[in-house]
Amino acid sequence: MTLQRELDQGLILKRIGVPLGVLGIIFESRPDAVMQISTIAIKSGYGVILIGGREAIRSCTALVAAIRQGIANAGANPNAVQLLTTREETNALLALDKYVDLIIPRGSNQFVQYVQANTLIPVLGHADGICHLYIDSAADISQATKIAVDAKVGYPSACNAIETLLVHQDIAAEALPVLAKALSAEKVALRGDDETCKLLPEAKAATEEDWSTEYSDLILAVRVVESFDAAVDHINTYGSRHTEAIATTNPTAADSFMAQIDAAGVYHNCSTRFADGFRYGFGAEVGISTQKMPPRGPVGLEGLVTYKYQLVGDGHIVATYSGADAKAFTHRDL
Repeated sequence: MTLQRELDQGLILKRIGVPLGVLGIIFESRPDAVMQISTIAIKSGYGVILIGGREAIRSCTALVAAIRQGIANAGANPNAVQLLTTREETNALLALDKYVDLIIPRGSNQFVQYVQANTLIPVLGHADGICHLYIDSAADISQATKIAVDAKVGYPSACNAIETLLVHQDIAAEALPVLAKALSAEKVALRGDDETCKLLPEAKAATEEDWSTEYSDLILAVRVVESFDAAVDHINTYGSRHTEAIATTNPTAADSFMAQIDAAGVYHNCSTRFADGFRYGFGAEVGISTQKMPPRGPVGLEGLVTYKYQLVGDGHIVATYSGADAKAFTHRDL
C-alpha cells in the first residue's frame, strides 16, 4: 500500500500495488534472461510468455521445464510460465491484445520498432544503447581514463557501454593521448572528428553516421567539443536516452549536466556500466527502458507493478460535497 487517506470521516482511500497481468517477453539469446524474468513473474504474481533467441532454444527449453516443475512442486499452476520457440508463435503473440497486458522486446532498435508497429499491446521499449562519456575541462584525466576504459571495454556489446567519447577542447591536447593509449591497449579502434584526428593520427575519420551508431564492439567514436553546452547538445541530439556520464571536478558543471541531459540514467564520475538492475539492487531486471514515460532505466519488480485505488465508505455520496451547503473533505493522511 502506497497511500492511505481519509477523505472524510468513515470514507477511506487506499492505493495498493497490483501486477500488470500477463507479460510477453521477447529477449536475446542469453538463457540467463529466462531465470531473471521468470523469478520476477513468479514473485509478483504475473503470467509470463517467454520468447528466446533461436541460438539458445535448447537451454531455454530445459530451464523453463525445470521452472515449471518447481512451480508444480510448490503446489502452484506451472502454466504461469510459457515458452514460445518459433517466429509464427511470436507473431501470434503480438495479436493477443485481449489476453497479454505488456510486451517487452529486448533486442535491436529495428526489432523494437517492428514489435511496436505490429501490435496493439502496450510495449515497453528499449531503443539503441548509444551512451556517452563527456570529459569536461575540469576533469581528473587519470580518473576519467579509468572510467572510459571500464565503460567501453568491460562488455562492449552491452547496451550500457559507451559508444561516443566527448572531450572539451581545453583539455583535449592533454587528455586524448592518455585516453588513446589506454584504449588502444585494450584494442579499441577510434573514430574521430577533424580535431581528434589532428591530435590522434591513428584515429580513423568519423562520419555523421558514427555519432548515431551502437557498435556493440571495441569501436569508439571521439569528438572534441568547444564547450559544455556543445557536449550537452550533442548528447541530446544523438543519444538514445539510455545512460550518459560526465567526468569533472566542477560541481556546477556536474549539476548542470545532470539536470539538462535527457536520459534514464545520468552519472557523474562513474562508468555507464552501472546501469543494471542487479547493480541498482533490484535483484533482477526484465530490461532497460529508454522511453520517456515510466518506468525508465533498469526495470525490476517495482517497475512492473501498477496500482489501483480502493475506497471504503458508509453510504457516502458525492452530492454531500457539492452545492451551497457542501461539506468539506478532510483529506487527512493516515
